[in-house]
Amino acid sequence: MPEFIPEDPDITQVNHLPIVKAYAEKIQLVETIDALFGNKENLFMGKTILAMVMDTLSGRSPLYRMNEFFEDKDIELLLGEDVDPSVFRDYTIGRRMDLVHEFGTNRVFGEVAANAVRVFELSTGIMHHDTTSVSVFGDYDVTDPPFMITYGYSKDKRPDLKQFLVSMLCVDRNIPVFGKIEDGNASDKAVNNALLTSISKYMAKHGLPEDAFIYVADSAVVTEDNLKEILRAEKHLITRLPATYKECSRVIEEAVRADRWEDIGVMAETDATRKRPAAFYRACESSVSLYGDDFRAIVIHSSAHDKRRHKRIDRAVEKERKALNKSCKEINAQSFHCLADAQAAADRLVKNGVYHTIRIDIAEVAKYAPGRPAKDRPKVPVRHEYILNARIEEDPRKLEKPRMEAGCFVLITTLPEKDGEQDYSSERLLRIYKEQYGIEKNFGFLKDPVIVNSIFLKKPERIEVLGLILLISLLIWRLIERSLRLHVENTNESLPGWNGKRTSRPTSFMMTTKFTNIMVVKYGNTRKLARPLKPDQKEYLEALGLTAHIFTVP
Repeated sequence: MPEFIPEDPDITQVNHLPIVKAYAEKIQLVETIDALFGNKENLFMGKTILAMVMDTLSGRSPLYRMNEFFEDKDIELLLGEDVDPSVFRDYTIGRRMDLVHEFGTNRVFGEVAANAVRVFELSTGIMHHDTTSVSVFGDYDVTDPPFMITYGYSKDKRPDLKQFLVSMLCVDRNIPVFGKIEDGNASDKAVNNALLTSISKYMAKHGLPEDAFIYVADSAVVTEDNLKEILRAEKHLITRLPATYKECSRVIEEAVRADRWEDIGVMAETDATRKRPAAFYRACESSVSLYGDDFRAIVIHSSAHDKRRHKRIDRAVEKERKALNKSCKEINAQSFHCLADAQAAADRLVKNGVYHTIRIDIAEVAKYAPGRPAKDRPKVPVRHEYILNARIEEDPRKLEKPRMEAGCFVLITTLPEKDGEQDYSSERLLRIYKEQYGIEKNFGFLKDPVIVNSIFLKKPERIEVLGLILLISLLIWRLIERSLRLHVENTNESLPGWNGKRTSRPTSFMMTTKFTNIMVVKYGNTRKLARPLKPDQKEYLEALGLTAHIFTVP
C-alpha cells in the first residue's frame, strides 16, 4: 500500500547545500563562532555566518537580499533551526557584519581554519602564499578605513578601477588557513615581509602546528629584508628568482653552456592533448649569491617554452631581418674602388647579424673609358671596382641558445638536497613550487562572477567581512574537493565526471552539478526526498563520507 502523503506538502529545492552544511558541521563552524561571540544579545552569529556561506556557495550574489534567498528554503534543514527569513534582511545582516569587523575577521577565520586543520589532519609543513587584486566600484571616501581602497597595479587589467588586495596563505596545496585584505596599492614585497614576521605568532595564537615549515611564494618575496628574515627565523623558502637579477641570467647561461641536465620528465596531472602537449622538464643544480648570502639554485628548463619570451625573440628576429634587408639593399647599390674597402664594408655588415647569417660575395667589375674602342684593338679597362652581393639567412644555430634560455627559469631555496630523512631533490622542489597553482585557482574562485558579482558594499569594513565569508566558503569548498580526491586515491576508483565519463580528478563544482534539482518534500516534521538518489549521487555521498540523511534530517 503506497505511503500516505497529505495534501499541499511543502516542497523545497536544496541541491548541494546540505553537503555544505555537513562540512560546516565537521569543522564546527556555528559552535566555534558562537563561542567566540558568546550569547550577547542573542546575536545568532554562528548561524548567520553559515547562512552567508550557503548563500555564497549557492551561485547567486552573496550577502544581497538574503531574506529573499531563504524565503523558499527549508531553513530548519539547512541551518538546524527554523527561523523567520526576515532575520536575514540586508539591514540586519549589515549590523552583524559590523559586529564581526569590530571583533576581528582574522580572529574568526583563524579559529575556524584551526578546526579544519585538526579535524581533517591537514599538513602544515608547506605553506603557499600569494596576493591578488579585486576591483570595486565607488569612491569610498571614508576616514581611517581598515584598508585603503585606491588605485594600484591591477592584476585584473582594470587600472581604471579602485581596488584592494587579498593576501592568502594555504596549506595542503590549496586549503586557506590565513587571509587578509590589504591596501589597494600595497606592494607584494611588503605584504610578504609583514606575513613572514607574523606568521609564527598567528599559528601559535590559533593552535596551529608551529614546526618548521616551507614558505612557497612568487618572485616578489625576493628582497633583502625578506631573505634576511627567512634566514633569521630559520624558516625554509622556495621561490622563483626574478629575471631582473643578474644572477638569474648567469646561472641560466652556465646551465645551457654546460648542457648537463637532469631529466625530470612530465609532471602534468591531466592527460596531454594535441593542442596542449605535456611539458617535459629538465633541471640543472647551481647556486646564487644574493645580498651576501648563498642560496641553492635550480635551473629548470621546460619544453613548453615561455610563450611571452618566445614572442619577444620572434619580434627581435623580425626587427633584425628588416634592418638587415635595408642594409643589404643599400650596400648592394654601392661600389668600392678597392678590394680592401669592399671587404671592410662586408665585415662591418656581417657583425650586425645576431640571429641571422649574412652571406656576402664580392665581385670585381671592370670599368671602361667612354666611347667605342679602335678597330682591331681590345677593350681595355681603365680601372676595376668592387660590388657586394649581400643576402641574409636565418641561422637556427644562433637562435638555439636564446630559445633554450627562454624556456628556463630559476628556483632558489634554503633547503638542502637532504634534510634528515626528507629528500629535496630538484624534482621534489619543482613539484612543490608547481603546487602554487592551487592558490591561483583559489583567487579564481574568489573572483568568479558566479560566486561574487561586482562589489557594491558601501563600507570598507563590510568588504573585509565579505572577505571573511568568502574565505570560509573557499575553505569548505576545498575541503569537499580534498575529500573527493582522497577517496579516489585511497580506493583507486574513479567518480562520475563530465559527459558520462569517469574521472580521477573530481572537483567541488563537478559535485554540485550532480545534485542539481534535489527536492525535499516536507509534511509536518517528516521529510522525504521527492525522488530516490541516483547511483552517481550515492557515489559522491560515499566519497564525501556522508549519507542520504543529510537531505532529510535537520
